[in-house]
Amino acid sequence: MPNMSLKKNEMPTQAPDIRNKNFKEVALGYTPEQAINEAERCLNCKNKPCVSGCPVKVHIPDFIAKVAEGKFDEAYDIISLSSSLPAVCGRVCPQENQCEGKCVRGIKGESVAIGRLERFVADYHNAKAKLCHSDITNNGHRVAVIGSGPAGLTCASDLAKKGYSVTVFEALHTAGGVLVYGIPEFRLPKSIVETEIKGLKALGVEIETNTVVGRTVSIDELMDEEGYEAVFIGTGAGLPKFMNIPGENLRGVYSANEFLTRINLMKAYLEDSDTPIQKAKKVAVVGGGNVAMDAARCAKRLGAEVYIVYRRGMDELPARKEEIEHAKEEGIIFKTLTNPTEIIGYHNPDDKRDERNGTVKGIKCVEMELGEPDASGRRKPISKPDSEFLLDVDCVIMALGTSPNPLIKNTTNGLETQKWGGITADENGKTSREGVFAGGDAVTGAATVILAMGAGKTAATAIDEYIKNKQKA
Repeated sequence: MPNMSLKKNEMPTQAPDIRNKNFKEVALGYTPEQAINEAERCLNCKNKPCVSGCPVKVHIPDFIAKVAEGKFDEAYDIISLSSSLPAVCGRVCPQENQCEGKCVRGIKGESVAIGRLERFVADYHNAKAKLCHSDITNNGHRVAVIGSGPAGLTCASDLAKKGYSVTVFEALHTAGGVLVYGIPEFRLPKSIVETEIKGLKALGVEIETNTVVGRTVSIDELMDEEGYEAVFIGTGAGLPKFMNIPGENLRGVYSANEFLTRINLMKAYLEDSDTPIQKAKKVAVVGGGNVAMDAARCAKRLGAEVYIVYRRGMDELPARKEEIEHAKEEGIIFKTLTNPTEIIGYHNPDDKRDERNGTVKGIKCVEMELGEPDASGRRKPISKPDSEFLLDVDCVIMALGTSPNPLIKNTTNGLETQKWGGITADENGKTSREGVFAGGDAVTGAATVILAMGAGKTAATAIDEYIKNKQKA
């Protein structure tokens, strides 16, 4: 008999007043008993609406049915048919807007906790799995993948399973892309990413770090001189945006990318870290997306009083509901309907010894109200007259979105780009350059991990067809 409870099994978590002082994972995961009980809430619908909401088309009812039977290894095998990073997706996917948003159980109650079940299955498998080298027969063809984020890793995995020799080129010293530099340890432990990458290497994929394509080597050289028959560009969108207001060049102003990279990749929160980061007393994080929540929660763990400064209201915050709730629980202060106009710094030209010169001492803001909807459908924020005030902070983090790095488009012949900087590609990832494909944030702008994975998966299929057709010609 199905479990007809209207509520999901609660996810065990660290208490807010404990977790906001450490970088250990917040969510602790289901027990086997909780996982089975939650899986029994699935009605195993014939038309499987949840699958239509998944960008990589995981066979959701099928794997959940195996969980309900206690057959966790079989559940993992089903997920792995579609997803290369199940332990990652179970943690960071916006399930509420995708698979769980389509769940029939959500009509009268809460949807089945699909993401929590995927995480449980992946963790169960990874805890006891032993890596075995692949026995896939190599087909003699070579493909280069640029970027080791979710799009690149997925594309590489799918191509390797088809028999291709795949080399992934990563600019940083550690593979994983946004999974290692952008998402904090308390949401996605880096050991999880390392395990997924080890699995990729077991398939025969080679990963070359410290390789900046466009400087170390060009796409033209990869194809014309090194013999790669196709290239997939999955470089993400890592170029931060700013407001262009006075004071953004002061000491103590960070882009969220820099702040999170210092913490997540360089472990700046550790006492013996070689990477410096300001131990601020009061921090303003400007923005309202998931990156803003990540930056705010990291700053809180470093001991600061933290404000989220966002020009629209609470209902318009684009971050995941779960991340907003966790931030509130951890003591983050939300200053919504608030827009910065200037960052103020210390300036004492008469005292050259004053170490505060050129550092942040506050941020000028105005209060906002919501007017008519704009082109995006959201109500447009309008400044209230005579509402300016000063927020007392000594650090400002700009979390206003990102755009693709222009390096590759500026160094690759015949590669068309969009006006805002993204690479132009069709629905299969094909670009204007023969044999070059692209997907993920490098094409769409900043989006989600699972959408990037979907793009990598689609491109892998297109690359396979491209090489086979070229062989026939």
